[in-house]
Amino acid sequence: MSTPTPSRRDFLRTLGASAVALSASRGAMASPRRPGGRPPNILVIVSDDQGYRDLGCCGGQTIRTPHLDGLAGDGVRLTNFYVTWPACTPSRGSLLTGRYPQRNGTYDMYRNEKPDYGYKYPPEEYAVTPERILGMDTREVLLPRVLKQAGYRSGIFGKWDLGQLRRFLPLQRGFDDFYGYVNTGIDYYTHERYGVPSMYRNNEPTTEDKGTYTTDLFQREALRFMQENRDRPFLCYVPFNAPHIASVLERPRPVQAPEAYIESYPKPKSKDEARRVEHMAAVTAMDDAIGELLALLEELELADNTIVVFFSDNGGSGTADNAPLRGRKGQMFEGGLRVPCMVRWPGAIPAGTVCDEFLTSMEIFPMLCNAAGVAPPDGVVLDGFDMTPVLAGKAPSPRKEMLWQRRGDRAARVENWKWVESAKGSGLFDLSTDIGEAHDLSKEQPEVLERIKARFAEWTQEMAEAEPRGPFRDY
Repeated sequence: MSTPTPSRRDFLRTLGASAVALSASRGAMASPRRPGGRPPNILVIVSDDQGYRDLGCCGGQTIRTPHLDGLAGDGVRLTNFYVTWPACTPSRGSLLTGRYPQRNGTYDMYRNEKPDYGYKYPPEEYAVTPERILGMDTREVLLPRVLKQAGYRSGIFGKWDLGQLRRFLPLQRGFDDFYGYVNTGIDYYTHERYGVPSMYRNNEPTTEDKGTYTTDLFQREALRFMQENRDRPFLCYVPFNAPHIASVLERPRPVQAPEAYIESYPKPKSKDEARRVEHMAAVTAMDDAIGELLALLEELELADNTIVVFFSDNGGSGTADNAPLRGRKGQMFEGGLRVPCMVRWPGAIPAGTVCDEFLTSMEIFPMLCNAAGVAPPDGVVLDGFDMTPVLAGKAPSPRKEMLWQRRGDRAARVENWKWVESAKGSGLFDLSTDIGEAHDLSKEQPEVLERIKARFAEWTQEMAEAEPRGPFRDY
């Protein structure tokens, strides 16, 4: 039996109500605070290319993630949570700006493609390649700069990916402390991207920890930062590179993990199983690092006044488990865009809950601004809203639509309708009954398809008319 077709009036009313709700919710509710008025600390953890079911709490049966499972048990697990792009750079840009990639200007990757074909850049050539010289428009206002209004100290430990030149680096964008790498992927031990050293401390390149596993380094630096700033509000942003494949010239590129973690899983019987074990071991190593961060919050008696957010930057790749979703990283199907997410905020969000509401990573920026008691930047259009009432179970999500574009690939979700037009496949799907996007309803629901395409065209025009941002726009 086919799903009833909404009238055009109902369809437009849905979109109008969505816009009004998004606008109104930016006023948001007051956040709970400790006695004395100290705003909550913030710990944002992002994994890299983790699958939708690569967590025990998300139904994974083969991978050990006790600390993330515990985090879900102490807070809320989001099942209907999306990122803004099916790969890393634009997704991270949206997290830190609260804006669509097409609005903030970072709507594609800053990367070189020759290494995909075995080419190693000499230093002089690498210095003028897109990966080296592109970065997020310096007019964009990032989250740490806004939080400074409330006295926050902000640190990032892990993958930056928003530009390598000094003007693009974290300290120039509002962060106070940075240790990590500046591009899309590295070797977990040499810290090189296809032979190019890529680790930085603050504004300077460093090879001080070459040979040490990156997950351990990012854990170490995040622990240091939280210790040093325990007496003031802080934003600790920990974007791990796990379980992304290592950026090495050899193929197939491995996911690197410490031998002890690999050996903790059953011995693989094939090359494919071995690659899956590497992936699982990297996730479990990251989970242990996250466990150390959460344990320190308890030790410092900060856990009750700290918001913890975890999600994957995009859908899983390689041997990641995206079931029951269709597709993976780089694709416009659910497996490239819908990701695992959980939020813990004692006093504001009930523990042990599950939220099935339609939400996105663009809701994080306004949520954290409101939690800190600071206003979003003047004159900046945000594309999200404070999702605290939704996570607390006090209100339905006002989000009714989400739109995506990656070069020639396009997709939109309106209510439970999902439209995809891409090189990997196209169709119209009813996510309320078909989360795996297996049944194309384009022929059965031509009016719905036409209306979603019309809405996408309107959104495209809206993005084109927004104040232009580099590095890709012509202005």
